[in-house]
Amino acid sequence: MGKVKIVICIGSSCFARGNAENVKVTEDFLAKRGLADDIDIELSGGLCTNNCPDGPVVIVDGKVYRHVEKGVMLDILKSYFPE
Repeated sequence: MGKVKIVICIGSSCFARGNAENVKVTEDFLAKRGLADDIDIELSGGLCTNNCPDGPVVIVDGKVYRHVEKGVMLDILKSYFPE
């Protein structure tokens, strides 16, 4: 599998509305599954994506996900990294 790029917006609006939690959820998910050792993942925080009304925003491999709360974040991660 090629490198999966996950960008979690850390602009003030997205960060305050849930991406602070989504960073933790993502880090915990990847650690619990030992994915950092098995596949190539680039997890980064991005500044404002200019999608503030639709936040929190997460971008995975160029696909923009809007209104991402904790449960949605887990669903996204599971879709990219099934057991």
